[in-house]
Order: sequence, then structure tokens, then C-alpha cells
Amino acid sequence: MKSGYTLPVFACACAIAALQHLRNQPAAEVEVDLINPNERVKISIEQVAKLSENSALAISRSDPGDNLDLTRNTPIWARVELSPSFEPAENAEEVLEFKVSQNREFREQKPIPTQPTHRITIVAGEGIGKTADQQAAIYAYAQQLIQTNLERLLAPNESLRITLILPEGRRLAKRTSNEAFGVVEGLSLLGTSGIAHPLSAPEQLEQFRADLQEKAKKFDTLVFCIGENGLDLAAKLGIDRTRTLKTANWIGSLLVEAGLQQVKSILLFGYHGKLIKLAGGIFHTHHFVADARQEILTAHAAKVGVATSDLQSIFTSPTAEDGLRSLRNLGVDVAVYDSIAQTIETRAEEYIYTHSEAAVEIGVVLFDRSRQILVQSRKAEKLLESVREM
Repeated sequence: MKSGYTLPVFACACAIAALQHLRNQPAAEVEVDLINPNERVKISIEQVAKLSENSALAISRSDPGDNLDLTRNTPIWARVELSPSFEPAENAEEVLEFKVSQNREFREQKPIPTQPTHRITIVAGEGIGKTADQQAAIYAYAQQLIQTNLERLLAPNESLRITLILPEGRRLAKRTSNEAFGVVEGLSLLGTSGIAHPLSAPEQLEQFRADLQEKAKKFDTLVFCIGENGLDLAAKLGIDRTRTLKTANWIGSLLVEAGLQQVKSILLFGYHGKLIKLAGGIFHTHHFVADARQEILTAHAAKVGVATSDLQSIFTSPTAEDGLRSLRNLGVDVAVYDSIAQTIETRAEEYIYTHSEAAVEIGVVLFDRSRQILVQSRKAEKLLESVREM
């Protein structure tokens, strides 16, 4: 299987190509120092054009390799503006600059806002998401990558303003769970490495199983989170990190493995737009496999007595978050999601028993895009107490 590159690499390549074009050095591909890992790679540039005497725009397209990645082939733009001396950005609140601290490694994956004092200023353009505190979702590795590669190309008296743009960012973000983790209006330039390593289904599942087997030796109760953002949010709510397990979309397989490993109870902790699928009996949650979120939401709304005219609006909601908003306007969101949480518990327990003959207690915590708990079942309340750090 072929490896690819993460979004920050293509953003950096575009900035390099645009700057080189200003220096009358046009190229169909540019070399990028990935930093992590320590290697140089060549990235193709689709288009590049001079916009003025001191500015240029370059375009590339994402290639994540043999990964299921919705950003595949999405265009990435970088506009560079070169000046002989540093000029502060017009809107400092939109600026993110690179700054490395000795006690903060870039793998922490936090935006690092600073005052515009360095020679390279990175600005979030259209399609780049914003965090809850209105910082651009350009994370530390992306900043380090761009700063390091572009600094080498500047003369001592020059400074550079780089505006990064993802034209499809807003549209693609609607198909992710970004909003559940505080990133809105676009995608993140996220990652700790330049390489996007593909994992085949068996390889990824075996890694998760091995992790579960080790944790099952230590604990009777585990916490399942779909991804890194869920793990981070669980930790912020005081849930013991040593009990949490990343499942990605392999929830069903790992529920069964937990039964086989004699785990007594599991807290399913996640964004409602993902875990809702389990209420419909969908235990592999990737959208390429199945997606019946609106149907499930509408069915449970009908169950608690929502009027037929309102059911139509819920059914045609473009996203799960829009459906939740409709339920909140009707004042029935808690009732509907209580019903969904109970159904998830029942179906998950039955699924485990069917495939492993093990009785495992399931509790469910669902949260919304603002990272607020939407509902937690009675079983979850009890399990939360047992999995919080002392």
C-alpha cells in the first residue's frame, strides 16, 4: 500500500512554489523538508501565478496515499506576499506564527498564537477551521514545517506573509466530526508527521485489539473513544487515560473482543453524530460503510411523540447537528437522545453476547459539537464514577 502526505506538506509546498515563482524560478514540483521524518520529498504543483510584483499564488492537491481520506485530491492554495522588511498583519487576531518552546513539543497538537514578530506570518484563509477560542486551526507541526522550509529561502532583510486556503474546506468539514471538538468553518492543518501511513483494515484492527488486550489485564471497565479528539476530551473531563481505548470505526469488533477478554463493563463516550449509528445496528461507523443517522434520529423522534410535520424537517436535516438543533427548538432533544442512548446500550450488549456469549454492561455518554454532554445514561453515570482519575 502506498503512503502519502498530510495536508501541512502540501500547504508548505504551495508556499515554496509561490515564493520561487516570485524569484522567476517556476517549477512543476518542489522539494519539502518533512522534518518528521527527517527526509526530503518532492511535491507536484498544479498551478502557480504571479498576482503582483511581490505576491504569487500556488495550488497543489492532497494525496494521502492508500488511505480512506475525504481530503483526497482536494485543492490547497497558498498566497505569498514578499516584503523587504516585516509589516504587521492587518488583523493580528487571524495570525498564527511559529514558536517552539523547550517544554512544549509539537506533538501536543495545539494552535500556538503569538504576536507577529517573526519574519514569516501565517494567516488562515477560506476553508481553514477555527477553534473554540477563535484561533486558526493551524497546528504546531504545520507551523514548524512552513517556518523551517520558507525561512531558508528568505534573504536577511526579507519577510513573508503566507495565506493558506482550502477552497473545499467548509464543505468537507461538514462530513467530519470537527465541530464536535471545537473546530468550525473548515478543516484543520493537523498532524505530527509529514507522512500519511496507510493501515490496512487487518493491521489497524490488530493494533487496537492488542491495546485492548493489554488494558483488559488491568481493568474491568474500559472507555471506548472513536478518535484522538474524543480521547483528549475524555481526559479533560477527568476520565483516566489508562482506561481509554481508541476504536476508530471498529467499534463492533472491539466490543466483541472486550467480551472475549472478560471485560465487565464499557463506557461508550463519543460525539452523537457517530455513536448514533449503533442505535441502528451499524457497528462499523465509517460513512463509506453505512450512514443512517437521519433515519435513526427521525425514528426516535417519532417514538417520543414528535408531530409528523416536524419529523419531515428532522429527516431532511443535512447533518446530525442540524437534526439536533431542530429537536432543541422543539424542546425534545433530551427525550430523543435518552431513547437513542438506551437503544445503543441494548444493541451493544446484545451484539457482544451474540458474538462472544459474554455479558458486558454498556453505558453511553453522548456529547454535542460544543463539547457539552448531551445525555448520559444511568449506567454511564455509575461507570463515570469508576473511570475518573482519583
